[in-house]
Amino acid sequence: MKTTLNLNDTLLTEAKALAVQQRTSLTRLIEEGLQLRLRSCPPQKKPVRLPVYRGKGGLASGLDGLSNKAMLDAADSDA
Repeated sequence: MKTTLNLNDTLLTEAKALAVQQRTSLTRLIEEGLQLRLRSCPPQKKPVRLPVYRGKGGLASGLDGLSNKAMLDAADSDA
């Protein structure tokens, strides 16, 4: 698969030099680095379930929830 990476110029220069020194490709060097990093990461824990409020409620009557100005004005009037 092809992809585009934005790498720091100094890092890229050092990586290319190392690839030449080790007689490998830059692609292979990047793959090896990613494999090492992925192996060193601990396995992901089970996702945390966040509580969800299921009660009644909503916007105050007469408040337009689609209008940023109305929402800001309502927030200012509570202060």
